[in-house]
Amino acid sequence: MPAAPSAFLTPALALSMAFAAALVLGLLLKFWLASRQIRHVARHRNAVPAAFAGHISLAAHQKAARYTLAKAQLGLIEMALGAAVLLGWTLLGGLNALNHGLLEWLGGGMVQQLALLACFVLIGSLIELPLTLYQTFVIEQRFGFNQMTWRLWLADALKSTLVGVVIGLPLAATVLWLMGAAGPWWWLWAWGLWMGFNLLLMVIYPMWIAPLFNQFQPLNDEALKTRVTALMERCGFKAQGLFVMDGSRRSAHANAYFTGFGAAKRVVFYDTLLRQLTPGEVEAVLAHELGHFHHRHIAKRMVMLFALSLVGFALLGWLATQAWFYTGLGVQPSLALLVPSASAAPNDALALLLFLLVVPVFTVFLGPLLAQFSRRDEFQADAYAMRQANGADLASALLKLYKDNASTLTPDPVYVRFYYSHPPASERLARMPLVPPQTAA
Repeated sequence: MPAAPSAFLTPALALSMAFAAALVLGLLLKFWLASRQIRHVARHRNAVPAAFAGHISLAAHQKAARYTLAKAQLGLIEMALGAAVLLGWTLLGGLNALNHGLLEWLGGGMVQQLALLACFVLIGSLIELPLTLYQTFVIEQRFGFNQMTWRLWLADALKSTLVGVVIGLPLAATVLWLMGAAGPWWWLWAWGLWMGFNLLLMVIYPMWIAPLFNQFQPLNDEALKTRVTALMERCGFKAQGLFVMDGSRRSAHANAYFTGFGAAKRVVFYDTLLRQLTPGEVEAVLAHELGHFHHRHIAKRMVMLFALSLVGFALLGWLATQAWFYTGLGVQPSLALLVPSASAAPNDALALLLFLLVVPVFTVFLGPLLAQFSRRDEFQADAYAMRQANGADLASALLKLYKDNASTLTPDPVYVRFYYSHPPASERLARMPLVPPQTAA
């Protein structure tokens, strides 16, 4: 009597089918959302929304639409390329071929595993390079945002590579060592290492890494310094200093942010932001950022990161011991996993890479949930800013930033719910007192 069809559905085959289905469905969903965004922005580009008619000119509105459409169309190519590359690494055998090639060259051991991780990152970066360059030197250049020269871009690339080697390789080597030496609970030790590294990075990044790429000068506008210092004192916030970053070296986009952890906290203003906003508007933007600290949004996000990463490491700890996890994703693991008594090269680097490749495919619907939490936090920070500073200044600052950064005022509502970490302008400004309409420029 023939076996039932389900008897042939091995765990490896089930994983292959589930992965392929999730990859295709996720790609279709993302294409559908992107096409909605493109159609919606294009349909509304010829008229400024009534609420903004006195503040944003038609020319600025149409520039934002063109910029949004250009980025969205490039995004379609990136999505298709990303799916093809992912399929190539997994079910089509790319990662398996790379691993076996390095095994033949280097043999098993830590050097081969680190070489596998390094080659994977290098190949992925080279594949993405043409689109990255197009984004910077074509799209950003076309809309007047790019200030980066080829020389500066190359210097940044070299510095980023050096930082990745100096920090990333020792971290990866430690995780791989734990996977091989710490027993079945290695994942708990690795999780602790990862969390400690993230906390340490928050301290060392503003002091040692960020200055490799940008210059940070103390804020020397005494009137503005007095104003924002008084705001921080009212809010009970202490920082190591107020700094101005030369963001204009690379882009005309404006921003401000907090960085660091504990005593290393810093307030950083882009020089482009200080050129575009009045002192009252700068104070309002800073009050918004302070709202995140008042409501402990940063701490809550860190706790969420800790919890999600703990689940991830625990899942990896189990999957790394399952042969079907490798074979179902197009990789032939070393003999040690298939025959426990055999002596062979470890599969730890393979497990790490496969996990990092596959998890985003199966967790695509976490994105909208996290984006919803983030939008809620932004509304809370806006409300706090309006209590600590002038609400009209906050509205005016947001209007300038939306205009100067060419952010569309008419995004597709469904696209917003899925992707936007910040509420769209129409929703944020509806809760604020708008400045009196002026002649839009």
